[in-house]
Formats: sequence, C-alpha cells, structure tokens
Amino acid sequence: MTKRNPIGALLISTMLAGPAWAEDVTLTIESWRNDDLAIWQDQIIPAFEAAHPGIKLNFTPSAPAEYNAILNSKLEAGSAGDIITCRPFDASLALFEAGHLADISALDGMSNFSAVAKSGWSTDDASIQYCVPMASVIHGFIYNKDIFAELGLEEPTTEAEFFAALDAIKDDGSYIPMAMGTNDQWEAATMGYNNIGPNYWKGEDGRLALLAGDQKLTDEAWVAPFRQLAKWGDYLGDGYEAQTYPDSQNIFTLGRAAIYPTGSWEISGFNGLADFEMGAFYPPVQAAGDTCYISDHTDIGIGMNAATDNPEAAKTLLNWVGSPEFATIFANALPGFFPLSSAPVTLDDPLAQEFISWRGECESTIRSTYQVLSRGTPNLENETWNASVAVIKGDESPEDAGQRLQKGLASWYEPQQ
Repeated sequence: MTKRNPIGALLISTMLAGPAWAEDVTLTIESWRNDDLAIWQDQIIPAFEAAHPGIKLNFTPSAPAEYNAILNSKLEAGSAGDIITCRPFDASLALFEAGHLADISALDGMSNFSAVAKSGWSTDDASIQYCVPMASVIHGFIYNKDIFAELGLEEPTTEAEFFAALDAIKDDGSYIPMAMGTNDQWEAATMGYNNIGPNYWKGEDGRLALLAGDQKLTDEAWVAPFRQLAKWGDYLGDGYEAQTYPDSQNIFTLGRAAIYPTGSWEISGFNGLADFEMGAFYPPVQAAGDTCYISDHTDIGIGMNAATDNPEAAKTLLNWVGSPEFATIFANALPGFFPLSSAPVTLDDPLAQEFISWRGECESTIRSTYQVLSRGTPNLENETWNASVAVIKGDESPEDAGQRLQKGLASWYEPQQ
C-alpha cells in the first residue's frame, strides 16, 4: 500500500484557496526557534505559499538566549518583522502592553482555541488575545517497554499501581526505577510537582482559585503533591542529588532506568537515542475512576507586529496557523510539540500520538506558577523548584514547603494577603 503524503495532499487541496494579491507581499517572521529553520523552509512555507499566492514568508530566527534582547531592540528601532513568535505569559504580555503586538482577539482563527490554550497569550482578565497559540508540551511519564515486559509490569493508572510498579523495579534490582535528579532543581518542579499536581488541585479549577485567592498553597490540594514527591527519593537511584538533567536523559536512553518523569518535548531526541520501544502514561490518579488531569502547557505562539505595513497579509498567515492544515504539518514535523487548536490531528509518531490522545481522556491545564504568580519576589516558580528538591531529599516536610511558598506569595500578591 502506498503511504499517503500528508504534505503533498495539503498542497494539492489548498492550491486554489485564499485570495490572490495584486503584488507579492513578503512577511518576515521573528522567532527564537532556530532549530526549526529547515522545517519552515521545507514544509511550512511551501504549504502556506501554495495556498496563498502573492504572500511570501521569510523565517528569520535568532538564537534562543538572544531572542528577547534582539527582538526588543528591533521593535524599538522599528525594524522588526511583520510576525512575532511569542513566548508564553509575561514576556509577550509586556510586548503587547508596550504597543508592539496587535490585538488579534477578533481574528477568525481564534475560535479554534480553548480558554486554556489561549491563556498563555491573553491579558490577565482574558479580554484581549495578542498571539495565536501554536503549540504546547504535555507532561507525563515515559517508560521502557522492554523492562516492563521483562518484569511483568503494566502501565499504572492509579497511585497505588504506580508505587507498586516502582517497588517491583526496585526489588528486582536490575534497573533504577525512575531517572530524575535534583541537581538542576527545575526538573523536580516541572517534571515532578507540576506533572502530578493537577490531579490534586483539579487542574484549572485549582489554578484559577489560587490566582483568585480562594485557595492557598497550604491547602491540602497543594500540599498533597509534595507528599507524593517525598516518596520519590527512594526510587531515583544512588547519587540522584548530584544528577543533572543530561545525566537523567542518558540514564534512561541507555536503558538503565525503567521510568522517566518528563514531558513530550523529549520525544524527538529520545527517538534517536533509545534502542528500545518506549511507552507513556499520564500522571496516575489517586483512585480508580477519578478524573485525570494533565499539564498541557502552552509553549509557543505567534502574533502580529502592531507596526507592520502588511496587516491583512499578516492576518491571513495567523488565521492559517489556527487551521487544521498547519496543525498537521507542525505536529508531525516536531513530534512532542502539539497544536493547540481544537481540530483533531493524527500523528505519525506513536509516542507523540499517545501523549496527545490524553486530551480526549483527561482535563487539560497549564503549569500552576506560570501565569501572574511569578511576577513578584520571591518568584513562585523558582521557589517551587527549591521546595520540590527539598521535599524529595527529605530536607523539608511537605507542610513546611507549603507554608514557605504561601508566605512568599502572600508577601507580594494581594489576592493571597
């Protein structure tokens, strides 16, 4: 059977779509995703230009660490491109408030996105949207199917099953149960606390209640994830305290650990490194039958320079980014970075398809610390890193961690005072 070429099919089906332009317009796209250059040149740009004669795209990325500074300099000088790739939350909100990003709330394509998907690029009151959501990453656990088969284990769906599997791997002694270290700190919060936490605080219900001041970090829903993390140290292997993020990646892809708490951003890299079949499971719920929640975290968006000379062409591109056509191309070109539109997308990569299938089973939310709550000092995101590490290592109790985080947040965030 001949395999269908999705890119070719998209080109054919969209060849006659869209308006013809009186003369060619070139839109320049600013981005930090310099590793995506070939994908834009080989797949995204040809598909868009075939569907929209008269509009040319010029993708001009900067190095990720330099993007914010370079973009701000260009915007101030009036030399920035027509299209701005948007980091989530405060960095892009600042650009909108400075008048650099246009209000695109009325764009037709925005109807394809949920409130959760749009949250990374909305004003605090969610009344104005200034970037089209492009992609998210989904948290969960990747595991080594060969090890699970060898030890007769199945994917855990409840916490009891999760810890039973960890115990079985530890008792066997051939493999490290879970590959994660605490040296770099962020993993303990990102791949630990904000991975399992939504099942306790009930996703968006709890996150929005924390923003409103109706819940506190000392409430059981926010302390309970620390209680689970306090058990993790027994399963992370000898020397996990000094283990870096790259160390953990190597330990798992070399087949020395059974489970890797993580996010979908690892898929592409792991596919090229692991010589075993990988599976994935979402964060186990507390009891059978409970609703599951996943961190489907907004990662990248795209907006319009308010000073562009080509606003109609820019809106055409932004509407297309919200379409199923773009979602299909982008999601298959970058397995593990998932389109945020509501249109169903089938992925060629089986591990990526497993992650994205959870949207149909679980409720989606985003990382609890990323919207508003890390603007002040102490920064709640960074404090959550530290607290998660301290709890895993046994240096701080879950209750003390919650009290410390609450005290820090209340010191500057009015709704929590």
